[in-house]
Amino acid sequence: MAHDHAHTNQANRTRLTIAIAIIGTVLIVELVGAWLSGSLSLLADAGHMFSDLTGLVIALVATIVAARPATDRQTFGYQRAEVFGALINGLILVAVAISVLVEGISRLITPSEAEVQSGTMLVVAIIGLVANVCALLVLRGGKGTSINMRGAYLEVLGDMLGSIAVIIAAVVIMATGFVQADAIASLAIAAMIVPRALSLLRDVVRVLSESAPADTDVKEIREHLLGTEGVVAVHDVHVWQITSGHPVFSAHVVVEKRVFEDGATGALLDRLGSCLHDHFDVEHSTFQLEPEEHAAHEDTHHA
Repeated sequence: MAHDHAHTNQANRTRLTIAIAIIGTVLIVELVGAWLSGSLSLLADAGHMFSDLTGLVIALVATIVAARPATDRQTFGYQRAEVFGALINGLILVAVAISVLVEGISRLITPSEAEVQSGTMLVVAIIGLVANVCALLVLRGGKGTSINMRGAYLEVLGDMLGSIAVIIAAVVIMATGFVQADAIASLAIAAMIVPRALSLLRDVVRVLSESAPADTDVKEIREHLLGTEGVVAVHDVHVWQITSGHPVFSAHVVVEKRVFEDGATGALLDRLGSCLHDHFDVEHSTFQLEPEEHAAHEDTHHA
């Protein structure tokens, strides 16, 4: 399993490096295009792309840090670095959305007197769209492996939608001369950023607050363990995540007296661990086996 995680981590680094090269190149093109065309939506998309680039760099650094081995001080290793990377990405997305929202509203209330060069705006937006599609294809394979990679994928996905909004605005301006379409497109970009940012931050809070993973049913886990031969009761159950996709489980398991008398505790631990791994994809589980008479000494508030 450690080898699989190391392989996944290395693959994610490669994905992020390629995406950074693509996004960094197109960011320069969009900034120049926004300056030449006078388009706020293109500038907003460039700002969003800059946040993407920053987020991708943070994600890359986080994957490198997360690959460091565990120590006596960091007993779970540095995997949670990916969560902090996702947190920074989410905050950057919120900041970009607010700045674009303020400027977009300002331009709607007081339209800019400068002419928007819709032709330049359209060409640059198309280049941005193609680049974002390429970056998405690169990152798609890693988006399910960690919250950090999901954050990177969502940032680029939002930027792709932003490029589409700019293209639509450019076509509207070319066809009708309605220059406010540029400001409206920038507001649409901001509106697309916010839900993704909040979704990412919600997942980060869930991990940092050590809540049970959203797709984990603690009751179902308890029932599975109770179905193991020799198990009488299960209490003091805890399920949390070091980072997304890496759940951790611990529980006190009350077992029949004969399990201790027959020296079968090792075999029972193997069955319990296999139950968690095979049915719930939990690689790290800890069980405290207790005889029935010991359970009466436990605190009553245990789950």
